[in-house]
Amino acid sequence: MKDGIDRREDLKRKGLKNTKRRAAILGILERQPLPITAEQIFMKLGRQEVPTSLSTVYRELDSLENSGLVSKMKISDSSKALYEYNRMIHKHYLICLGCKKMIEIDACPLKSFEEKLEEQTHFTITDHKLDLYGYCPECRAKGLPKKA
Repeated sequence: MKDGIDRREDLKRKGLKNTKRRAAILGILERQPLPITAEQIFMKLGRQEVPTSLSTVYRELDSLENSGLVSKMKISDSSKALYEYNRMIHKHYLICLGCKKMIEIDACPLKSFEEKLEEQTHFTITDHKLDLYGYCPECRAKGLPKKA
């Protein structure tokens, strides 16, 4: 885990002012094993007694995302975005549409596919995002998905 000095350096390197709120948001995200919502960040800031509003948290997250320090993802069928500290580690997730549980996938299944696409198209692929959606065993035991 990074200390405050490293976070200040990250912010400075990205041309962002080091504020207590930004450093606190980055600290919260660094400690999370999985992406979390802006509302969860807002609640954690409150417990840390960092004064802010939810709209300010969203603005800060947008700024941090634009700088590349934070990654944002959307779960299909949900209006809420999830945020995580951009550790520059390639990740993919299994996401349950019932309970929204997320499980990180250990390996990337797309490397050989990327290589084949590059060969076929002469396109240089620099990144990709793969999230798989479905229902976990617990939600399936509850009868999800409901049949029409």
